[in-house]
Amino acid sequence: MKLLYFAWLKTRTGVAEEDVTPPPEVATVAELLAWLQTRGPGYAEALADLSALRVAVNQEYAVPSDPVGPSDEVALFPPVTGG
Repeated sequence: MKLLYFAWLKTRTGVAEEDVTPPPEVATVAELLAWLQTRGPGYAEALADLSALRVAVNQEYAVPSDPVGPSDEVALFPPVTGG
């Protein structure tokens, strides 16, 4: 699974993108985010307030119950505002 981090999520995790292999029990966006929070202090800080971020799976906005799989691209970013 390829993870992409944008804006302050990239700063707090210390990576812009990475390939990960979550445990088999990680099957939804919510489970992925919970697992990522356990990967270290930067991840825990970046993902402390899940209401302050958005997730896209394969370039489509996703909700916590949406499935994720090993070949997916998951992007994590702050809410986007127009101007």
